[in-house]
Amino acid sequence: MNNPAVRNLGILVARLGIGVIFLAHGWQKAFTNGHAGQTAGFEAMGVPLPGVSAFVVTWLEVIGGLALIVGAAVPVFGILLFLDMVGAFFIAHIDKGIFASDGGYELVLALGVGSLLLAVVGSGRFGVDGLLGDKLPWAAKEPATV
Repeated sequence: MNNPAVRNLGILVARLGIGVIFLAHGWQKAFTNGHAGQTAGFEAMGVPLPGVSAFVVTWLEVIGGLALIVGAAVPVFGILLFLDMVGAFFIAHIDKGIFASDGGYELVLALGVGSLLLAVVGSGRFGVDGLLGDKLPWAAKEPATV
């Protein structure tokens, strides 16, 4: 898309949608399941170091979701959330097929590749990174190409 306003609006909508989903899932892990419940769930799934993993994933999803929503450190959180979904894919969903209704990887695939795409394209103009522009190494504009 060559129209910068449309491109930036599209990135904003994607950030908001993906960020809200991650925030909701992290919030659920933190405040509905609680650390003990999330740790027990991770242990049952065979997640390595379930207590540590539950803590890291919970707060990555809460903080990362918020970061995507406001457009802060989007390349960093995009990669971290992508890796989060790679882990979920291989540990909890790969053997259940694609459909989320069957416990499959449909949602983690969409969230993972969406996060990776945001890591590559950044926050767009309508985010903290975009507003700070060249002051952040990950938000600096590429040199013009011929």
